[in-house]
Amino acid sequence: MLCCCFLWQVAAAEEIKSPNGKLTLAFVLQNDGVPTYRLTYKGREVIKTSKLGLELKNAAALTSGFAVAESKQRTFDESWTPVWGEVKTIRNHYNELAVTLTQASTSRTIRVRFRVFDDGLGFRYEFPRQPKLDYFTIKEERTQFALAGDHKAFWLPGDYDTQEYSTVTSKLSEVRGQMKAAVTGNASQTTFSPTGVQTPLMLKSQDGLYINIHEAALIDYSCMHLELDDKNFVLESHLTPDAVGDKGLIQTPAQSPWRTVIVSDRAGDILESKLVLNLNEPTKFKDTSWIKPVKYVGVWWEMITGKSTWSYTNMDNIKLDSVDYKTVKPNGTHGANTAHVKEYIDFAALHGFDAVLVEGWNTGWEDWFGKHKDYVFDFVTPYPDFNVPELQQYAASKNVKMMMHHETSGSVRNYERHLDSAFQFMNKYGYNAVKTGYVGDIVPLGHHHYDQWVNNHYQYVLEKAAEHKIMVNGHEAVRPTGLARTYPNLIGNEAARGTEYESFGGNNADHTTILPFTRLIGGPMDYTPGIFQTKVSALNPSNTSFVHSTLARQLALYVTMYSPLQMAADLPEHYNQHLDAFQFIKDVAVDWDATRVLEAEPGDYITIARKAKGKSSWFIGSTCDENGRTSNIKLDFLDPGKKYVATIYADAKDAHYEKNPQAYAIRKVNVTRKSKLAQYCAPGGGYAISVTEAAR
Repeated sequence: MLCCCFLWQVAAAEEIKSPNGKLTLAFVLQNDGVPTYRLTYKGREVIKTSKLGLELKNAAALTSGFAVAESKQRTFDESWTPVWGEVKTIRNHYNELAVTLTQASTSRTIRVRFRVFDDGLGFRYEFPRQPKLDYFTIKEERTQFALAGDHKAFWLPGDYDTQEYSTVTSKLSEVRGQMKAAVTGNASQTTFSPTGVQTPLMLKSQDGLYINIHEAALIDYSCMHLELDDKNFVLESHLTPDAVGDKGLIQTPAQSPWRTVIVSDRAGDILESKLVLNLNEPTKFKDTSWIKPVKYVGVWWEMITGKSTWSYTNMDNIKLDSVDYKTVKPNGTHGANTAHVKEYIDFAALHGFDAVLVEGWNTGWEDWFGKHKDYVFDFVTPYPDFNVPELQQYAASKNVKMMMHHETSGSVRNYERHLDSAFQFMNKYGYNAVKTGYVGDIVPLGHHHYDQWVNNHYQYVLEKAAEHKIMVNGHEAVRPTGLARTYPNLIGNEAARGTEYESFGGNNADHTTILPFTRLIGGPMDYTPGIFQTKVSALNPSNTSFVHSTLARQLALYVTMYSPLQMAADLPEHYNQHLDAFQFIKDVAVDWDATRVLEAEPGDYITIARKAKGKSSWFIGSTCDENGRTSNIKLDFLDPGKKYVATIYADAKDAHYEKNPQAYAIRKVNVTRKSKLAQYCAPGGGYAISVTEAAR
């Protein structure tokens, strides 16, 4: 009997390694039939033995009582070309273990599929079609990530409706004690738990391992958060509930998103990882010629700062049930008027920008937080002072595109009712990109921004937009999980605390040294950088906020905060005051053939070099925290035998993000791949460099 038990144990244990042999994944079915896994990197524990499974509503749990029915391994290796991205080609190379489990007491079957890459692990649950598991409701997913110690963590409070918090840096054991302060004055001020955190979660162990936990391919499923056992340092999945508290309604065949663990002893490897993208399916579109990276300006920052308004009139001038905007009195501060938008179009055309975003163009803004929010927008009716045909013709004459804005105010059913007509309207007037917004509580009430039902809405919008050849930039939507590989018209997301918060009290000086390690792991962010006038009071005297960054670092963000959708977010008149620095924004690319992380430490600094798509020019950006530093880099990524000219946009010696943010210096130097650079970065500062081949 002991021999039989030993044989069963061996049959229930499997091990695979990454292609380079540095990572080892072990799957073990414990004696009570509990599936577990373990991950090591160069022999060091990354994830200790951790349980797998799901609890079901009104049904036996899928957490124990399993036996291994089948186990298969395979190796996969390919290279693919993204429609847009940080590199020209991406290698997708992994070893896979697929374990099929049967639960004798219920005659149900599930499969756990593991993929081990050189840079980490992805695994998911699969639910084959079967008589005993047809429809089911998830009560909770019980995936664990048992950590090897009290790691340093870069975390956001667990919240079902927003990621717009300042990141907290602390040990895991300190999360509980710092949660209240993390929530106060931020975002929605609600969390599901004093130890609940969001993904992507960035960690650093005491012995120098960098670990990132997230998910990939979030489709028809609830977004995952993590509940921390701060005594044992075990993270467990916590899915976003729907309006009645359910965590997922599943019909087989089905599968969960991938749960991801990226790991390295070099911080830059986390930033260079393409694991999340590789766990998504190839693009669904046969024709992607209509999907183009975009550099744009827009009527936006002036509303964010309070200089102008989204609404055409004041609430006390109208009765929503019988409003006639042609007869009501305008408030005189409406930003989206025809003459003003033409000024932005002229500026875009003069400086070679692709598009102009205009917010507040359509009727309904007077009551978008009011009692009528469930039907306030129809997405096709402009205010009287916004002439859609005239602006379309004017923009086209200047070779500039107009970018649409759809604020749903969280009323997803209202948006879906109007979606076809809204996209047809865009097609008619030449708009090929839309910025969507979901500010406020989700309507119908009770649903959350990240539950399964609302995630399916975002997916519906994305696929419907593709039918009309429209690109989507989603704000206040669920954080990205690499879906832009499959649906490359998802050209941007917000899903984090962006530049707008610089007008709402400001972001921490280390904010942009953390976001690439957290938010950007799942996909690009529409961070809206490029603010040159850092005192908000210059636009609105009653607003005392300021941008927590030097001007030079604002330039660097176009490189360090990757996005194929980049906004020059400040007002044209502020750029006209600094046209020498503005030249970098004009020159910098938005699509890339190569990316090199030259320096990186989460929370402290990031320096990245990128090669422009189809060109020989490189762009370098560096951002640091409130302490300042001297950056030391090598230019050995340049082509051998070639000479280059580097234009360096740097902080002046007396620059400081609080005291002297607009102090910068520009210089040109000749460089080759043998050159080294030591460059001062002011507190809250950084630098940007354009590198072009020297004339022969």
